[in-house]
Amino acid sequence: MEYQRMSNAPIALTLTDWQQTYRDGQSPAELLHSLRLELSTEDNAWITLASEAQLDAQLDGLSALLDAANGELSKLPLYGVPFAIKDNIDAAGWPTTAACPEFAYTAAADATVVAKLRAAGAILIGKTNLDQFATGLVGTRSPHGAVCNSFNPDYVSGGSSSGSASVVARGLVPFSLGTDTAGSGRVPAGFNNIVGLKPSKGWLSNSGLVPACKTLDCISVFALTVSDALSVAQIAGGYDAADPYSRKNPNSAKVGMPAKPRLAVPSNPEFFGDTQNQAVFEQALGTLRELGVDLVEIDFTPFQQLAEQLYYGSWVAERTVALEGVDPEHINPVVRGIVGNGHTYSASDAYKAEYTRAALSRTINDILAGFDALVVPTSPTLRSLAEMEAEPVLFNSQFGTYTNFTNLADLAALAVPAGMRADGLPAGITLIAPAWHDQALAAFGQRWQQALNLPLGATGRALSAHVASSSPAPGSVRVAVVGAHLTGMPLNFQLTSRDAVLVEQTTSAATYRLYALPGTMPPKPGLARVTEDGAAIIVELWDIPQARFGEFVAEIPAPLGIGNLQLADGRWVKGFICEPYALAGARDITSFGGWRAFIASQQQG
Repeated sequence: MEYQRMSNAPIALTLTDWQQTYRDGQSPAELLHSLRLELSTEDNAWITLASEAQLDAQLDGLSALLDAANGELSKLPLYGVPFAIKDNIDAAGWPTTAACPEFAYTAAADATVVAKLRAAGAILIGKTNLDQFATGLVGTRSPHGAVCNSFNPDYVSGGSSSGSASVVARGLVPFSLGTDTAGSGRVPAGFNNIVGLKPSKGWLSNSGLVPACKTLDCISVFALTVSDALSVAQIAGGYDAADPYSRKNPNSAKVGMPAKPRLAVPSNPEFFGDTQNQAVFEQALGTLRELGVDLVEIDFTPFQQLAEQLYYGSWVAERTVALEGVDPEHINPVVRGIVGNGHTYSASDAYKAEYTRAALSRTINDILAGFDALVVPTSPTLRSLAEMEAEPVLFNSQFGTYTNFTNLADLAALAVPAGMRADGLPAGITLIAPAWHDQALAAFGQRWQQALNLPLGATGRALSAHVASSSPAPGSVRVAVVGAHLTGMPLNFQLTSRDAVLVEQTTSAATYRLYALPGTMPPKPGLARVTEDGAAIIVELWDIPQARFGEFVAEIPAPLGIGNLQLADGRWVKGFICEPYALAGARDITSFGGWRAFIASQQQG
């Protein structure tokens, strides 16, 4: 299934590539019509492609958006960027089939996430194939045929978001939407050497989604880079009152990871005899150690027990409810067999299963509380199409070993490439953390992807260097500390205990003077902005979760407080200030350049 580009087609692959293409003056109409002409439903990763009329209507809307933005492309972060969505997600005027033609209907409105992406300038180019009704992790349970692995057509692509993963892996679109209930946004990413972001439940609205399990479903994002996946999720996400399972981010979780994270890893991980996947995972653990990660083995039993609940207990009845009214004769036989099992459980069984889920979820979250994340193989094994045909249920279950528990335990996850097996097929790892740690997972995922420097998807294109943002992470407040809160100093714990993350060491603008305040315990400095004879003072920048910022400020004693501080590069951040009255008897220590050097001089003396 190797994809060949037409010579006149766009070669942009990532969001950055597309953004640069338009900054260089390229026309969205020209590029996107060329792209549309080279795509075909003969490629069964697609179920529906944009018609010429649909594309023109979107381009007209894009022009209107640009006019409203006064021609400023920066206000439309996805201007002219093509994307795809799994065909269980609604787009106005497009058919939604969930890979069941008899179920098809024409959507009256965009799903909330699609509407948000289009409002940012994105152009929907097509809807993608899937395991029917999003039931499966294999990519073979579709009347449109199995979507093949993008590296070797004899192997499965993974599912259920098979088409969405395939079109990103081959560079046809820079990002796509999938869904994830049991791992459908992660397994296809692992099998196709791309990124799969499985967000915290409720971050991305499910309004306009054909449900698989309403209480567990998450719309997910596929991209070639972690940075792109996170950018898309930040645009598509947000509270939606129309979705009863949508949630507001409490902004209390860490937004990054320390330089030397502490990651949990399953003891004696299971690979079902797949030595090639095992070798890639073990190599990945070695790379993590080289990056300074502290890996700690944990008992994986509670995770395994919760994973088994999803298909081997009454939770399967939620899929049965989702397909009420659909003629069983129109359902894929394997899917029909799975959802049919839901009729064998009672309401009492369902309540007992919920009690089990709650208990195991509490245990799992308590285990993870001592770590920055859990790292697991995205899938323990990879199977050929022939093998899957022989064992469609067993091998599907194996694929979910490290994914099925995630939504049941209310966790966030990020699947990233980990390298190639000996046979040339890709394998991945997944980083998992409690709900709302998406930003922290992505921060480490970006570091991981840069360290491995693997080619992007199946395109052969190299990964570009990541340019770190100078802005605070969303959901955080950036604070400059100058004294007792510096790394290794007595009050640093007031930051780390609130999940603040060190961003960088830098200096203030050269308009400050530093003083040692008398009689403070532990010793503290005072920073004062001056109109003349100022100097640059060493500071550390920390991102602290917004919800924890008030707690931090409440512990700051007089004469200190939090105000605005200017950095050497012109940025303004929150920072420590000192009331002028306290400086009258204070020692001027500006010549030391920073608090740490002053403390060292005192200890030497």
